[in-house]
Amino acid sequence: MGRRKNTTTAPAPVNSSEIVPVGRGGVVGYMVGKALPYTGPWIAAGTLPPLAGFATNSMWGDAPLSAGLASAALAVGGAALTGLAWKATPGASKFARFRRVQATASTAAGMGWLTCATAAGPFGSPVLDAWLIGGGLFAASWNLRQLLRNGASGDVEENGAGGLGALAQAIGWEKVTVKDAKGSGKGTVKAGVEVGPGATIAEVQASTAKVAAALHVPPSGVIVTPDPDNAARGTLSLRVADLLKDGVDFAMPAALGLLPTDDIPLGLYADGEVWAISPFAADILQHVLVMGVTGAGKSELLRALVAHLATRRKMTIFLVDLAKGRQTVGHIADGIDWLIQDKKEAKRMLRSLPAAISARGDVLASEGLDQWTPDSSLNAMLVWIEEAADVADFDELDEIARKARSVGIWLGISLQRATWTNVSTDVRANLQGAMCFGVNEASDAGFCLPDSVTDSGAVPSWGAERPGYAIATGMGIPQDRWTTEVRSGLTDRDGLAALVAAGAPYRDPLDSATATALGQAYAQRAHRGTNRLTPGVPAAPVAPPAVPPVHTAGSASGPDHSVYDLEDDDMAGIEEDDAMAELQDAYDEVMGAIPADPEPDADYASLRLEDDVPELDADSDMEFEARREVTPEEARHILYVELDGWVQQGRLEFEPADLIPATTAADRKRPWMQGELKKLVEAGLIQRDAHGSYSILHSPLQPA
Repeated sequence: MGRRKNTTTAPAPVNSSEIVPVGRGGVVGYMVGKALPYTGPWIAAGTLPPLAGFATNSMWGDAPLSAGLASAALAVGGAALTGLAWKATPGASKFARFRRVQATASTAAGMGWLTCATAAGPFGSPVLDAWLIGGGLFAASWNLRQLLRNGASGDVEENGAGGLGALAQAIGWEKVTVKDAKGSGKGTVKAGVEVGPGATIAEVQASTAKVAAALHVPPSGVIVTPDPDNAARGTLSLRVADLLKDGVDFAMPAALGLLPTDDIPLGLYADGEVWAISPFAADILQHVLVMGVTGAGKSELLRALVAHLATRRKMTIFLVDLAKGRQTVGHIADGIDWLIQDKKEAKRMLRSLPAAISARGDVLASEGLDQWTPDSSLNAMLVWIEEAADVADFDELDEIARKARSVGIWLGISLQRATWTNVSTDVRANLQGAMCFGVNEASDAGFCLPDSVTDSGAVPSWGAERPGYAIATGMGIPQDRWTTEVRSGLTDRDGLAALVAAGAPYRDPLDSATATALGQAYAQRAHRGTNRLTPGVPAAPVAPPAVPPVHTAGSASGPDHSVYDLEDDDMAGIEEDDAMAELQDAYDEVMGAIPADPEPDADYASLRLEDDVPELDADSDMEFEARREVTPEEARHILYVELDGWVQQGRLEFEPADLIPATTAADRKRPWMQGELKKLVEAGLIQRDAHGSYSILHSPLQPA
């Protein structure tokens, strides 16, 4: 399904023990191939001494004087050459010291035999006998060293000259022993490192940039991880070939209708192994922080993740992307139960989550579960937020992150830089999983990845130059894989759309307990996925029937509440122009029927509505009807009707000042209104937001 074929998967290394020779020629070839590396010492021992001895004896052996002088010169030169061999061969380890002794002894024996052969001739006894016996022992000793060095498994131990030992000297690892180097056959080499007295693994980690420069590999290609059981030891990992540079194919689901706890394959590791996460199967559900510069591959990863989860049972996806939601996931939006692109709607969703978390906790407790499992009646949930700092405040995110994991809500936050101004340290502490794509500054990776990972040298400081490459931790990933580079699969829009469409029969709607707790924000969501409908389980709470707008005393009539003050929402179902014209005519008719004051100079002409009514003269025949007192139940009902009317209009946010007309109609004062709002908050019907505003979670006339 990827845009291009993945040509990077390397074949597994072939074990020679698995090769079965065929026929006599195969057996002979196999034996020759195995013996050939060990023939070098025998060829050298069998040819070099007699040739050299014959040459020197022919040149100087005929005359006693020349033979004596030549032998003396060869003896002095042999001693010097033997000393040089001892000095030039490192001996930092037991194996290296054995090699030093062997090289020195071989040099001394060879030069001693050559000195004797120059004077006495190479083919006479006992010189010939010494060559036959000594040469055989010389060759056998070097064969033994080869066997000890390579071993049956192909492990290599290098501590001094040559190989990794030479590299260690070149970069200043005088107190570091590099041993047991082993190639994986998949572009990586691993070796053990051990520091001597006065050195630490942290110092080795600090010098990984030198190793990378010496090997001509990217800075992230050299990783040193400490041994948790021994502070003097660690593991050196070298990525000497990039198997992912030509791209990675999108990994199709193993089947449709899997559970959220099944592995989610997202790409490949640098060594060609499958990169998969399993957040819902881990002992602790770890929220994830995704970070990387523009063009680093975050959107590609998101599409792959959503496509996989959209084909699973007992899974619900909420996704907030105010910038480019449709551009990123529009082709797979049917698999997203709630796709939010409006800031106000995003805030509604986040404000409703605490109530849903509480309700889900009650359900899990009644089911005897400490945390969410597939045995629960609840769906697992993914709540993914792009650029969370633009959507919610830190306290809100911190509360959600702390409480959501045990009830099966997986929180994902994606942004370019997770600095403290974008995500607080408290929120970041609750995002224990990480996917860090390319960053421009190496220090930025520390905002996302654990210190143990960045200290080892696994820092994705390649910016947008390697899209799709990342370092991933947590979410069920084995800890020894945290420092290995990954690359997410390349996705195809049409292919993912077809996959999500195929998964529609398997997608369960959100469970009724969570849907009801989310309240009006969920019931009135702008986007609804195409999940199948399970009989008896509604996809969302049934919306209450529409009721006509309520005209309270504070908004029905009067000089300060003319027809021009009516909101468009109050005119729902009527054509605006005709409605306004009819209301204007009615208003003019009523106002025209009210006569002017017949006594403009009377005593009562200066009275205001809030003034007390003066006592009447005894001779006056005017009578006033006493106003009926509004009962507490009636006053509360007037307030509830106002709130319910807003819910029917789709208005879920308000400020206390918006309820002044209803408070006036209830013949009450502002303290009464504030007390009623407090009661509604305690009942979970409304929620107090920042700066004194409120959100309606449930209509007071349609309680959950």
